[in-house]
Amino acid sequence: MTAPRLAVVLAAPFPAPRGSQRLVHGQVRALETAGAEAVLFSHGAGDGRDPGLRHWVRTPSRMASASLRSGFQVGKPLSDLALGLQLLREHRRAPFDAVIAHNAEAGLVALAARSLGGAPVVYLAHTLWQDELASYLPQTLGRWGARRGRDLDRLLARRCDACVVLGPAAEHALSAVTREPVVCIPPGHECVEPPDDQVIAEACRAHGLEPGGFVLYPGNLDRYQNLSLLTGAAEGFRDAPVVAVTQDPPRDELAGLRVVRVGSPEEARALIFGSGLVVVPRRAEGGFPIKLLEAMEARRAILALEAGAGTLVHGESAWIVPASVDGRGLAAAMRGLWREPELRARLGRGAGQQLAAVHGWPAHAEALLALVAKATGAQSDPERSRTISCT
Repeated sequence: MTAPRLAVVLAAPFPAPRGSQRLVHGQVRALETAGAEAVLFSHGAGDGRDPGLRHWVRTPSRMASASLRSGFQVGKPLSDLALGLQLLREHRRAPFDAVIAHNAEAGLVALAARSLGGAPVVYLAHTLWQDELASYLPQTLGRWGARRGRDLDRLLARRCDACVVLGPAAEHALSAVTREPVVCIPPGHECVEPPDDQVIAEACRAHGLEPGGFVLYPGNLDRYQNLSLLTGAAEGFRDAPVVAVTQDPPRDELAGLRVVRVGSPEEARALIFGSGLVVVPRRAEGGFPIKLLEAMEARRAILALEAGAGTLVHGESAWIVPASVDGRGLAAAMRGLWREPELRARLGRGAGQQLAAVHGWPAHAEALLALVAKATGAQSDPERSRTISCT
């Protein structure tokens, strides 16, 4: 398939310092480098930074959803309608070979456009909704939310022309409910020059932290991140401060966790490099926490639950504990790692090596273009027929 024209749809503000937006940004650039014409569609202009993309279509600011919070929001349907109309209008002006729809909301928008004469849809599942949807609902509706999330997973897998997943759990779940291609393609990551020691020291000092002397969770504070587990672990861990580094405002239910609110992605990155241990407590299966890639780039020791460990390997590139672990068990794992600095250093080196081996953007783009060719019946390039293992 030569020089495909692709629409990449994200039903969220862009750009923004969150995992989904970083994944989409890197993917569009990688597709362009691989020779495709990739047109990004998003809600508005996000935080106002210039993403440096050649082709970017965004909904008018008056119709765009500006909130970075996950879950249900009153203004989202109008934003999604505007996004779908723009996608359909651009397709009719210059047809796309395929639409790469990021997450469920964009998948539904792309399917609606396809029903009106739009392009084939490749759904990129950021998560399994059977696990995540309930996190946006009251606890009394948890089982109902899980069932509705499972229904949504099945609808998207069956209706779209192909699916991309980020980990083996989602690959197994979606392959069981559809005959369409389901391919596991780990997210890419572009390593850049690390912050120098002075920048790291200044970022730590600004928040009363000692370089190398604190445990860090980097990312948003949404409920699906399972931060209540880390809050419980922090109560039983006295070896070092445990902080959540985020650009989100603090949440009342996380009052037991020290929340460090930063003003830029660069400040957050400096604190990741300055940490002594990174903890990712996500329990839901199906996704790939982008924050893992940032910790891997910084060559930090990572403590993760099985469900959210991505491509990491226990004892080689991370320390991985069962998804059923409680706060006391997580605190014990943190304590064991903290008191073994040589083990942490070895795991950090292994994390960096795993990042280089598995998470290059060129390989991600090649595998994605091969799937697009298969889904659209186009002749794929043999050089792009290689697969990437998520395990």
